[in-house]
Amino acid sequence: MKKTRYNAILILGPTGSGKTPFGYLCEEKGLWGKKCAHFDFGASLRKTLETGSKPAFLDDEDMDIVNRVLRSGALLGNENFHIAEKIFRSFAEEKDLGNDGLLVLNGLPRHAGQADDVDDIAAIEAIVHLRCSPEVVGRRIQIDSGGDRAGRIDDSPGEIERKLKLFEERTFPLIEHYSGRKAAIWWYEVLVETTPEEIYEWLNGNLEERAKRSNDTKFQESRSKIPDVEPEEFDRL
Repeated sequence: MKKTRYNAILILGPTGSGKTPFGYLCEEKGLWGKKCAHFDFGASLRKTLETGSKPAFLDDEDMDIVNRVLRSGALLGNENFHIAEKIFRSFAEEKDLGNDGLLVLNGLPRHAGQADDVDDIAAIEAIVHLRCSPEVVGRRIQIDSGGDRAGRIDDSPGEIERKLKLFEERTFPLIEHYSGRKAAIWWYEVLVETTPEEIYEWLNGNLEERAKRSNDTKFQESRSKIPDVEPEEFDRL
């Protein structure tokens, strides 16, 4: 049986930039007249453990790997991508997206090594890059600008610093990767008080407005270098 390959956009941005609430808003309202399904890979991983029982589509070895990834905060390795695909296929079946819908990917792929594997699942047509400085990230998380940080145990200053560096080193290069594949690259500058609704209205608006924040050929100009920040500095943000 041939597996479905979905049309997709990929949301990229550092921790705290508002990817998850924005993704769910796309699912709620749709984009450009299309039905959307928001796949938050990090949330899906956490959900596999929070249910209290092993999902039927994962075996014991898979669950051990998920446990280790979540405990260490590491990215899922290429050799374990089959776990990501199992979780995704279960999600897609539940959402019944169909061939005419649009998949909103958040957290998958997380690095260029996963991109080829994701290509078997989804045709990524555009990248939505939520640009956000480390200072803004710290403040947004502190006041929970996106309304999605309640109950998170991975928002300590040290964890924020670690995730910012991980995004810079492993995830940001996806912009260059997909730019080389002729995907549209759209960026939005996220500020402390930026809401998911603001990002959604911009993205769902006319193409001319999106083009004003397009960096298809100049992706390097959008790079916000993550400085070396000591954990205690985040306490002052």
